[in-house]
Amino acid sequence: MAELTDRKLYLGPKLRVLRRELGLNQTRMAEELGVSPSYLNHLERNQRPLTAQMLLRLANTYDIDIRDFTATPAEGGPGELSEILSDALVRDIGIARDEVLEVAENYPGVSEALARFYRALTDLRRLPGEAVAGARGPAPLVAPVDWLREMIARAGNHFAEIDAGAESLAATMSDDPALLQAELRARLKERHGMAVQVVRADVLAGTLRHYDMHRRRLMLNERMPASGRLFAIAYHLCAQELAEAIAAQVARAAPPDEDSRRIATMALTNYAAAALIMPYDRFRQACEQSRHDLALLRDRFGVSTEQLAHRLTSLGRTGARGIPFFMVKMDRAGLVSKRFDGEAWPFARYGGACPRWDAYDAAASDTVACQLIETLDGRRFVTLAVGIAGAPGARGRSVIAIGCEAKHGGRIVHADGIDPDKDGATEVGPTCPLCERRACADRALPPVTRALDLHSYERTVAPFPFRRV
Repeated sequence: MAELTDRKLYLGPKLRVLRRELGLNQTRMAEELGVSPSYLNHLERNQRPLTAQMLLRLANTYDIDIRDFTATPAEGGPGELSEILSDALVRDIGIARDEVLEVAENYPGVSEALARFYRALTDLRRLPGEAVAGARGPAPLVAPVDWLREMIARAGNHFAEIDAGAESLAATMSDDPALLQAELRARLKERHGMAVQVVRADVLAGTLRHYDMHRRRLMLNERMPASGRLFAIAYHLCAQELAEAIAAQVARAAPPDEDSRRIATMALTNYAAAALIMPYDRFRQACEQSRHDLALLRDRFGVSTEQLAHRLTSLGRTGARGIPFFMVKMDRAGLVSKRFDGEAWPFARYGGACPRWDAYDAAASDTVACQLIETLDGRRFVTLAVGIAGAPGARGRSVIAIGCEAKHGGRIVHADGIDPDKDGATEVGPTCPLCERRACADRALPPVTRALDLHSYERTVAPFPFRRV
């Protein structure tokens, strides 16, 4: 704390963000901190510095980390903002130094937004030269979700250190999902002072779970199924007990911005929660013994179909690998919201999947639709698809589909009766704009790789006929 008393700290914007995250007005926060509302208003407007005593009150009252609260923003600070505003595009405006400081200190969100726009502009400026040189270069405008997907793909969706930590934690707990939930709740309360409470749906309107930092209370929407409650509790326990391993993995991934760091932390905490509920060795053995019976595995571990599918894609431990599944979640319009590529993703990485893939038609969660498909290069895959209900309040349903190379079909009970070498397979393509199957009657769009071959005197069964070369 000594270094904090050597300089005046004007952290009004951070204090204002904290208050809003807690859902408090100035009067309520002032009362809980033991100060007057006018003094708190001065602090938020940077008209008074934050004293060491006030920092301690904040830390004790709202359980915040003082180092994180007082840390300088990673991007969009005065130095970076000055550099951005010295660019030739806006240099002639002559923005004064004190104006730059005022924006950086009082409006950090604006500063961060400007920093992201400038990075995008820099990438766009670099593209023409790279295109001429034939270089691919870094992808511009990489959204945090896209960066996360690439990070997970590079790791093969397996994070050994997190898996090992979760497995050690699971070894001290019950295998029964109902007992496990009670043990997780007790551990959160006893070791971390966090209570778990199921509340009415109208209290958490539009929210499935919410952690009240002030009262250290995890509130779960009553409409969450048992699998959702178990996972939510496991998530918060892993956020406490596996924080070091998760932070280390995030640091190694080197996220490019704060949003990417946050989404990576959340994704890896989700991974840890799944590894706690479905510990590696026990889960892998159950998969092999049941021949990947999805309904049995779902009931044995007390998880949802989506949670189970995620976990099946992560069994990459050296010397104890599972089937290298890929996984996708799609809505009824065919839009992909989640995807794990596995070792052999048979479709395009951007855009929708092939309309000949029957996964779109998957029925209720108690039915697994199995299909043998064949790609343009002759590779064969077994895919399993299950329909799932949407989130509370959502219309329609989604589909969870997993798949693997057909050579693994003998290890999957749902593929019984399918001979991957002799049976006829449904021919599929990557996605219509990239598919060069000429006789496909299901084609929705012409291929971008071929010129159309249209004639007024002929109408082919396949739409958008195109030339072979």
